[in-house]
Amino acid sequence: MSVKGFPRPMARLIEEFSKMPGIGRHSAQRLTFHILQAPKKDVESLLRVIGEVKDNIKFCSRCNNLSEGEECSICSDSSRDKTRICVVEGPNAVIAMEKSGIYKGLYHVLLGELSPIDGVGPEDIKIKDLLHRVKDEDIKEIILATDFTTEGETTALYLEELLKPFKVRITRLARGVPVGANLENADIATIQRAFEERR
Repeated sequence: MSVKGFPRPMARLIEEFSKMPGIGRHSAQRLTFHILQAPKKDVESLLRVIGEVKDNIKFCSRCNNLSEGEECSICSDSSRDKTRICVVEGPNAVIAMEKSGIYKGLYHVLLGELSPIDGVGPEDIKIKDLLHRVKDEDIKEIILATDFTTEGETTALYLEELLKPFKVRITRLARGVPVGANLENADIATIQRAFEERR
């Protein structure tokens, strides 16, 4: 994207902001102007926090959720039900589920969804890791909580077929979550209802 009319450092910052998901050219320009007008100490604080996040946050070695250590706080919590795994597409869905307070098991974060049109296949997301967990851990139920989008449904159907040979109960969240919706954007009551009515 070329950014005409701006001094070169500003144009570069606008370009960098524009690479972020959900940030268009106008939003990128607003963010750039905000940084330009903000006190220097605020900008330095922002840069420091971005560096800390990049340096200190990683993916859990067990479930791929966000973590400050080797294992996330959910995987290392001894009070969680270790016989159930809720499969979600991204860490944002874990946060949404945890806010609902209805689920007390473990998670598996795929870090994506199957999307052949975008060139995303089974090897591009954390499906193998899930299969290893089901094989190695004492899992009784897998809850497929992928989004109710075409890609999310495709991912859920693919996982269901892969998991059939294992002796585990496979359930899918009920459609309290609207078709085409992302789980992370659903309200708490909707998530609770979808969990209670899973099939």
